[in-house]
Amino acid sequence: MLRNYAAIDEKSEMVRDITSHRTLGDVLAWAGRQPAGFIPQVVAEVVTQDEYTHDVIVPYDGLYLVYDTT
Repeated sequence: MLRNYAAIDEKSEMVRDITSHRTLGDVLAWAGRQPAGFIPQVVAEVVTQDEYTHDVIVPYDGLYLVYDTT
């Protein structure tokens, strides 16, 4: 589920791209397909919430995408 706290246009390319992400594998595959310099080819940070839940932070064009993973 996408929570758009940055009020980004729902029809933007970014929103179209990220709404298809269902797994962390989807996120990493998508990030790896981006042109060099557009988005880092690695995850910026993983924040451990507890033993089962992690937040995965990915920079995107001046913003940060935060994926909650379980």
